[in-house]
Amino acid sequence: MRLRFDPAFFAALGMFLAIPHAASAMHLTDGVLPGPWCAVWTAVALPFVVVAVRRFQDRRRHDSLSAPLAAMAGAAVFALSCMPIPVPIAGTCSHPCGTGLAAVLLGPWAAVLITVVALAIQALFLAHGGITTFGADVLSMGIAGSFTGYFAFRIARHAGISLWGAAFLAGLLSDWATYATTAAEIAFGLHGDRSVLSLFVTVVAAFVPTQLPLGILEGFLTGGALAFVHERRPDLLSNLGIAVEKAS
Repeated sequence: MRLRFDPAFFAALGMFLAIPHAASAMHLTDGVLPGPWCAVWTAVALPFVVVAVRRFQDRRRHDSLSAPLAAMAGAAVFALSCMPIPVPIAGTCSHPCGTGLAAVLLGPWAAVLITVVALAIQALFLAHGGITTFGADVLSMGIAGSFTGYFAFRIARHAGISLWGAAFLAGLLSDWATYATTAAEIAFGLHGDRSVLSLFVTVVAAFVPTQLPLGILEGFLTGGALAFVHERRPDLLSNLGIAVEKAS
């Protein structure tokens, strides 16, 4: 399978490499999870990544806007996830993710691919995340976050919730799903003599002081972004298959 990406995709992300960042680690860092569990999470994430690549290639052949929109969404995911707040006892950091917004605009599969690119650049060049834990980070932020945000938005819209409200829920729940998945990965890999559930609850509790408000903030950011696009370019949302509300 030949991988082909538009240069604009990497150009939009690459401009952030010039911004200085502290070298504090975010996501799950190398050495946090045992090797066998790193392999497990990579094996779980890999099929999603392969499907995401194929679907994006097919989409590019039929939609000329897919690459530039993916570049803009990728820049947002990259920038938001480069704002770490350390959570020392969890061996990781809290931060916004942006995957809910990407999933709402472009679908969950495109959001998975966008997250893979953002995480790879952060791990390789910014000392954020890790190489051995790359699959675990993709699973939590790219897969769990993207699909949770996407389905939260679709279900909320189907239930009659406003565009802003549905987008808020997508941002909020995608963020929290990311950290619930991260907590599960840590619990499975490090529980030792403790039960997996006991360690999971401990890690979730460690995330609460930072991720509770960050999730709400990401909900407002996602809702605000959708509301802005709806006001300025409702045709763009319609072209992306997002039902817009008619002005009264």
